[in-house]
Parts: sequence; C-alpha cells; structure tokens
Amino acid sequence: MIALRHVVMRLTAGGRSITILDDLTLEIPSKQFVAVVGPSGSGKSTLLAMIAGLDVPTAGTVALDGVDLGGLDEDALAGLRLEKIGFVFQAFHLVPTLTALENIAVPLELAEDPDPLGRARELLDEVDLAARADHYPVQLSGGEQQRVALARACARRPQLLLADEPTGNLDAATGAQVMALLRRMHRDYGSTLVLVTHDAGLAALADRIVTLHGGRIVSDSGETGGG
Repeated sequence: MIALRHVVMRLTAGGRSITILDDLTLEIPSKQFVAVVGPSGSGKSTLLAMIAGLDVPTAGTVALDGVDLGGLDEDALAGLRLEKIGFVFQAFHLVPTLTALENIAVPLELAEDPDPLGRARELLDEVDLAARADHYPVQLSGGEQQRVALARACARRPQLLLADEPTGNLDAATGAQVMALLRRMHRDYGSTLVLVTHDAGLAALADRIVTLHGGRIVSDSGETGGG
C-alpha cells in the first residue's frame, strides 16, 4: 500500500540545512495498523505528510498503491487524496461556518456523491452524533469535534487513514472513545491505518510499531513479526 524508499527531507533555516528525514525506507502493506512513535522533532508528522503527498521529499521516492507521488501534479495529488486518503488531525480543522453535517458532507460533495447529506447523516449516526447534526463546531466539545472530523475523514471509505495525534487535545476518557471509533472504522472499511502518537498505550494497540529518532527508523516491530 505504502512504499517510501531512501526518503530524505531537508529544510534550510537560518542559513543552515536541517535534516527532518534521513534516508528513510519503509513499506506498509494494505490493511495494516501501524503506530509511528518517537520524541518531538523526530520526523513523525513529516512522514505522514510525505505519505499524503502534502510534502515533497528532497530525495527518494514515495509511492501509494503503486503510484509514484513524485510523478503527479498538484491536481492529481488532490484527486488521489480525495479518492483514497482520510486524514485526522490533532486540531480537528473543521470549517467553523459549517454545521457538523455540512462538514462531513464536504468531501462527498467534492467527489460528486449523489446523496452527500444522506451519507453524512449515516456517518454522524456511526459516531453517535446524530442529534448534533445542526450544531456548529463552536457548539461542540473537543471530543465531539474530533468525532465529526473522524466521520469526515471516513466519508468516502478511504483505503488509507492517516491520524496525527488524534487524541492529543482530548482527556483520557474521550481520547479512548475516539480511538475506539478510529479502530472500528479501520476494521469495518478495511483501511490501512497509520497513527502518529506519543501515547505508548495507543501505540500498543497497533499491529506494528515504528520508532523514529533523528529522522531515522531506529526500531520496527514489523521486522521481527511483533506488534
């Protein structure tokens, strides 16, 4: 499903080059649940952005479902993300002027779904927020906003779910609820799930744990069949 080969990501700041990812090679098969862990600044979020085609590597290749992302222009990348990827962020990123129902319907409308609001209502029910359909983000709790964001990410039954610290802004109980929903959708849709987290308890739920440090993979439980 995902193949990164000798990926390097460097940025220039203050006249000096900073290496974010350093000769990183990683393969993730279809339907696997992978947790990516490591200290702040180790390159975890950059790795997710690479997989989604949001960042372009300085060197190396990134392929998704056999397609080399480096060969696609911005329109093609946007189309690929709409078709195959659901992204859940720590900060929710809901549109403040749209209701919960309308936020979920956005990717469906972009994909010209024949019944975007009908599908959005189904998803709201899946995340137990049917009664909140007409509420705006400011009227929802943090946990409710993240459940709406998760429903939006799964609106088109994506082949790939990318989650960047999805419970980072939530209390433990609410975070556990959101994580249970994320795992259920991963299972029900047969999606590949890549989770970035600082939480060892969440990482332990994964099939495989990849640890980054200094932009390199320093351990990978998949190499020994653990997880």
